[in-house]
Parts: sequence; C-alpha cells; structure tokens
Amino acid sequence: MNREQQLRRRVRAMTALVIAGLTLSGATAIPLQWELDVLAAWLPLEWIARVHAALQEVTAKHPFLAYGTDWLAFGHFVIAIAFVGAWREPVRNRWLFDFGLVACALVVPYALVMGGCRGIPLWWRLIDCSFGVLCAIPLWLCRRDTTELAQLTARRP
Repeated sequence: MNREQQLRRRVRAMTALVIAGLTLSGATAIPLQWELDVLAAWLPLEWIARVHAALQEVTAKHPFLAYGTDWLAFGHFVIAIAFVGAWREPVRNRWLFDFGLVACALVVPYALVMGGCRGIPLWWRLIDCSFGVLCAIPLWLCRRDTTELAQLTARRP
C-alpha cells in the first residue's frame, strides 16, 4: 500500500470515528429520562439525583421542553452528515476538519462559562469539556493527513 492509500484509509477511519461520536452523542440527547433513571441507579451522586428529580418534575409538568434536546440531537445528526463529505473526499472537504477543530475549541469556554451561569458543578463542566478535547484528536489527525494528502495528489502528473 502506498503512502496516499495509507493516508486516505487513516483519514476515513478517523472521520468515521467523528461521525459515530456525533451520531451517538446526538442519539443520547433523546431518551434523557430513561438515561437518567439508569444513571441515578448506577451512580448515587447528589448531583445526579438532583438532575434526575428535576427532569422527572419537568417532564411530568412540561413535557414539551424535551423538544429542545430533540433539536440538540438533530444538530448533532446534521453535523455528522456534513462530515460524510470529508469521509468521501477528504482533500476537497478538508475545511470541515478546521470547522470541527474550531467547534471543539469552543466547547471548552462555552461549557465553563454557560455551565457556571447555570449552576453546573465544575467537575461536570470538565466532563463536557472533555468531549471537545477528545474529538479534537481525530480531527487534528485528519487535518494533518489531508494536508499531506493534498501535497501528494498535487504532485501527481
């Protein structure tokens, strides 16, 4: 296998990982009540119990508010679909890797600031920040490899 094939294979694998992560993250935004039922049973932490009780109360009195997390899920799905373009043609769509890296960088201040404004404990905000940091790794690798791939394909006769 030549270098170009190696790079394409690696970029596709890392992009598929990003797509899967976005899809899974979006999918988990829909069944919140069930997820918190499970989480509260497994992790008897005060914060989890508080969130669980609040979600039960809100769901019972105002079930339409869950529509907001349905749209959060939709946003994740749409962004995942956009990355299919990068999976198919990474050099032409390498701007998506920059877009993704910017989004990952923005997760950190957004989670820290908005989470602080909403009374979210610091340890939970750091968990939220970790999603941006972890997703940045495969995106950075894709960006690096597509840059090299572009140089290789530009030299072809």
